[in-house]
Amino acid sequence: MGFLKEFKEFAIKGNVIDLAVGVVIGGAFGKIVTSVVDDVLMPLIGTVMGGTSFVDKFYAFDGKIYKTLEEAKKGGGAVLAYGNFIQMVFNFLIIALCIFMMVKGINKMKRKEAEAPKAPAEPSSTDKLLLEIRDLLKK
Repeated sequence: MGFLKEFKEFAIKGNVIDLAVGVVIGGAFGKIVTSVVDDVLMPLIGTVMGGTSFVDKFYAFDGKIYKTLEEAKKGGGAVLAYGNFIQMVFNFLIIALCIFMMVKGINKMKRKEAEAPKAPAEPSSTDKLLLEIRDLLKK
């Protein structure tokens, strides 16, 4: 019964729940970033680079010329899909930049909390007693 009790305590602790929420939000955030890269940035970059999508950039090692990546893959030869790699690098860089900005903002808020002056602590009961004795001795 000790194992189940330990597992229950572990599963109910805030850290596990925070981790689960982080994973779910991270998955949703990844989809948003993928959409931004796939649907907004890459078409713009592709237009600047000559009107083609990066995903369509590939090299077929069999020496044949294919119009699309799918045709090249169906051709049976080895295909280097470097355009997809470029797309994933953009995804990574955008996610890394977003996480960096979030951490930077959180650290800035923490610094402001640390810089805020704290009110002086109330003297302890012993200190109060000693202050009273001192004041009585002065009289």
